[in-house]
Amino acid sequence: MASKLILIRHGQSEWNLKNLFTGWTDVELTKKGRSEAKNAGKIIANLDFNIDIAFTSLLKRAIHTLWIILDEIDRPWLPVTRDWRLNERHYGALQGLDKLETTKKYGEKQVHIWRRSYDIEPPPLLDDDERHPRKDLRYKEIKNLPTTESLATTLIRVQESWDDMILPALKNNKNILITAHGNSLRALVKMLDGISEEEITEFNIPTGVPILYQLDENQKPLSREFLGDPRSIEEAMQSVANQANDN
Repeated sequence: MASKLILIRHGQSEWNLKNLFTGWTDVELTKKGRSEAKNAGKIIANLDFNIDIAFTSLLKRAIHTLWIILDEIDRPWLPVTRDWRLNERHYGALQGLDKLETTKKYGEKQVHIWRRSYDIEPPPLLDDDERHPRKDLRYKEIKNLPTTESLATTLIRVQESWDDMILPALKNNKNILITAHGNSLRALVKMLDGISEEEITEFNIPTGVPILYQLDENQKPLSREFLGDPRSIEEAMQSVANQANDN
């Protein structure tokens, strides 16, 4: 029996709204973000199959998005696995900076390279920086924590999460829901669809819009579909493209 896989980028966060580089900074959903999560839950509740298991990151904007969705589908009891490897791309020393001010300081070309190149990392955090992830209790048992990442290095850890946990569940005929982040989900899409390095950097994922994959018996995609009203999705994707959707 073929499994279903749903990917959802968390609802709008407070730093999405403020246009700040977020990365691993743990910020909350906005009112709009909670509404986006609630709407995603309503869409999933109306599908002709049930979710069996969920995965999310260690960042509360993704976790809270999942909580809202599970309430909407009346399955708050579903098993949930939280994995740091599904975290957003780490933006290094850019985290917390205003995107427009950063562009003024470093130039539009350089900031575009940091944000949209496949394998070029922003400047890393220094070891004594208070933003360093080793100072966060949730990561205390994890070795070799990143202090900056490109999409390419983000994909490496996402691939590990896929191989270790997600793929085995799919092979066990489980329908899976993943709430995560723009870049960790972009990495998953690249893995699933074999999208080129150039194309995946421009692949936009709107906040709160479910992406449904129909998989075959070998866990390969048969189809990929954005769920919801086509007009609202088109508007959301255009908005993401205009605002630069990295978080």
